[in-house]
Amino acid sequence: MKKILVVDDSETVRNQVGRALSDAGFEVVGAGDGIDGLREVQRTTFSLILLDISMPRMGGLEMLDRLKQAPETRDIPVLVLTTEMQESMIARAKRSGAAGWIIKPVEMKLLVEAIVKLAGAAHD
Repeated sequence: MKKILVVDDSETVRNQVGRALSDAGFEVVGAGDGIDGLREVQRTTFSLILLDISMPRMGGLEMLDRLKQAPETRDIPVLVLTTEMQESMIARAKRSGAAGWIIKPVEMKLLVEAIVKLAGAAHD
């Protein structure tokens, strides 16, 4: 079973996304900010990371930079899931190595389809 890390400061978002991904057969781990997200990445291997941009303590762009700079995590696809729609932020995330950008709120079916496309089926 593939593991997905959902990094978002909203517990509601983590729960909704987690439920949708669990129903699709993925194992889901949640983190409330970039610091906790990096801790989770050190503990286990993930097939994909869903990452919010605006979070306390460490935001998503800083976490993305750290993930892509480390040899052990640079190949994990990172899908940005955020309310941020500024072109400059989207461009920055793409330059940093984000695999894609999805604006919240999002229909869960579309989100799961995007994750399957990037990470493969839950039971590959």
